[in-house]
Amino acid sequence: MKEQTNIPTGKVERASRFVATGFKVGTNYLKHYTKKLIDPSTSREQLHADNAEDIYDTLSDLKGSALKVAQMLSMDKGMLPKAYTERFAMSQYSAPPLSGPLVVNTFYKTLGKSPSQLFDKFDMQASNAASIGQVHKAMKWGKELAVKIQYPGVANSVKSDLRIVKPFAIRIVGMNEVDMDKYFDEIEGKLLEETDYKLELRRSMEVSAQCAHIPNLVFPTYYPELSSDRIITMDWLQGFHLKEFLQLNPSQEVRDKIGQALWDFYQFQVHILRKVHADPHPGNFLMREDGTVGVFDFGCIKEIPEDFYTNYFLLVDKEVLKDETRRRAIYTNLEMIHPSDTEKEIVFFSGLFQKMIDMLTLPFTLPAFDFGDETYFTEIYEYMDYLYNLKEVRESKVARGSRHSLYVNRTYFGLYSILSDLKARVITSDARIRQLINPS
Repeated sequence: MKEQTNIPTGKVERASRFVATGFKVGTNYLKHYTKKLIDPSTSREQLHADNAEDIYDTLSDLKGSALKVAQMLSMDKGMLPKAYTERFAMSQYSAPPLSGPLVVNTFYKTLGKSPSQLFDKFDMQASNAASIGQVHKAMKWGKELAVKIQYPGVANSVKSDLRIVKPFAIRIVGMNEVDMDKYFDEIEGKLLEETDYKLELRRSMEVSAQCAHIPNLVFPTYYPELSSDRIITMDWLQGFHLKEFLQLNPSQEVRDKIGQALWDFYQFQVHILRKVHADPHPGNFLMREDGTVGVFDFGCIKEIPEDFYTNYFLLVDKEVLKDETRRRAIYTNLEMIHPSDTEKEIVFFSGLFQKMIDMLTLPFTLPAFDFGDETYFTEIYEYMDYLYNLKEVRESKVARGSRHSLYVNRTYFGLYSILSDLKARVITSDARIRQLINPS
């Protein structure tokens, strides 16, 4: 893979790259409509593919929060055209890496020594590269280590990048600007946390210890003495990313073991810790043929306020939702309906939300669930597409849903997506959660 010898860090330089990409996208639209005049049967697939390619090339060179937004969008299979989803998914673990001199410079600046002085062996070629940083393999104390290095300028460019990438997100997703305004503060806060490697190191050690008892999960040991504000050193975990793992044609038993481990991991965090690893994309897990799964990258942790937690999981209780007064109160508390809504709007949006909730919470209401059921996910994606195209939803003057729902929903969507790809059969009962609290 081609290496980058520099990353644009100045606001003007980064903004100019976005502007140039905007011109490319505009040219792609012009080409598309010209072709369509000649041949009315021309589809939008090539347009999406060209735009996805141009936008991704720019984001992958800029790295940081701009590329992170693309990664987040790639996890929502029902939100983007397929060309965008597939191209942006590359940001999960295969973006162009930094060159050797930039890596060495980071070590000197933050740890005062070169990699060769700190490690017995250090591979200058990155093993994988994502949005915020890249990972190198190293050796010390007879152990294989993974060394994550943050890209230069990432932390300083979060705010300006989000302002620039926002119009692209609005255009690609088709969301009203009012919706993006409401959630971008939440995204900005989480991205700033992800650039704080000292915070990530502390959280990684803390959450790994708290979840160590969950069956079939494997966590690395972390090494603070070989870490800094832009470097994290941990054990090298063996395993395969999801796509590679599925190519091994694992047995249903192994798929189920891994699926159960991931379900248990997230349920324990949400219900017991009230905070969650809110970045469940395939690049953060390494799956093994014995049914175990390695978990790392705790840069994005969503802490869940108690009042939000209470109302959010009341949505699973069908008896509670039968009470119209209580249901409206829950929807209001979660900002799904607003005090300014007319009675007609309350009835309309409540009906839409109720159907979506019934579908999305189905796994929670059953003793076990088969995430390999393609009809279930087809129904969800079709309904999301239906909502996306509803005039009343598109023209809504208010953003519906608490800012806290952004990362909690994204966590469950990401988890569902992985379990769906695994075709895992998972025990989803409340008794399973109680068992995780009291293993004996």
